[in-house]
Amino acid sequence: MAKLAIVILNWNGQKFLAQFLPILIKFAPEYTEVIIADNASTDNSIAFLKTNFPFIRIIQNNENGGFSKGYNEALRLIDAKYYCLLNSDVEVTENWVTPIISLLDSHPEVAVVQPKLLSYNDKKKFEYAGASGGFIDHLGYPFCRGRVFESLESDNGQYDDPIEVFWATGAALFVRSAVFHALNGLDELFFAHMEEIDFCWRVKNLGYKVMVEPKSVVYHVGGGTLPKNSAKKTYLNFRNNMFLLLKNLPKKKLLPVFLLRFPLDNIAAIFFLLQGHWRDTVAVYRAQLSFLKHFSRIKQKRTPINEEVFNQTFRKSIVFEHYIKKKTRFNGKTLDN
Repeated sequence: MAKLAIVILNWNGQKFLAQFLPILIKFAPEYTEVIIADNASTDNSIAFLKTNFPFIRIIQNNENGGFSKGYNEALRLIDAKYYCLLNSDVEVTENWVTPIISLLDSHPEVAVVQPKLLSYNDKKKFEYAGASGGFIDHLGYPFCRGRVFESLESDNGQYDDPIEVFWATGAALFVRSAVFHALNGLDELFFAHMEEIDFCWRVKNLGYKVMVEPKSVVYHVGGGTLPKNSAKKTYLNFRNNMFLLLKNLPKKKLLPVFLLRFPLDNIAAIFFLLQGHWRDTVAVYRAQLSFLKHFSRIKQKRTPINEEVFNQTFRKSIVFEHYIKKKTRFNGKTLDN
């Protein structure tokens, strides 16, 4: 059994494999196994891997079941103490593994850890998908240390302390394999986007901690599978955010939160339309319809909920604080300008 399995879920990502896999192999510690889980790619990924990296283990999924199903199917076949779920469009750095494994080894109460995520295209800035640790407000809106909505900070070392966070990015997520399987992995109904937030919320319900270890640094391209301006991404984000809330909110919080979220999502749809992004407007309404369609199914997924976890959410509205009060920076506790 390897101590750490770094698993890249690939879907038509030959370009990124060629660019970033050699760097990953170069900086992988000796106790690490690097594995490619392929989601039924239709490009030349498999042939490329077999020709250029014949020593790499390849797991070939029968279909593209998205991020969640793709990883679930692959990780059932991998025996390791820790997993690292790593996006194919991530450039790692020397010694990026060691600080996180040291943290996991010395803190059994920590189940999930992410590195500091910086932008590959502007390495002085945090990257949208996870920055220096993920948080969520009481209405379900996710944000990060270093990123509030579209506002990205420059990295000046201001968030280099390892702290407990609410969620860790799926772009580079380290997790104890025993915890991953105890929770039956990622929720496959999400397909892609926000499944890691749901997973981390369930990890916390078990009493474990989620952390960021900024001594570990990686660079993320972002939008490698779905571009940032994709209406499908809008659909998945809005739909899955509602899935996330229905699954994990304490019962007494469900009605008050959704009475606020539906109007706010409708306002977002109007703003998309005013900006000329009518496909995104349609995506929001499609997301709401899909949520209603799957309401009963999602409700059945509610597992034992620790109400104290909800108390770890940011108690103010990040929408109001950012768009009305113009606050753009979150330090892990408070927002400021």
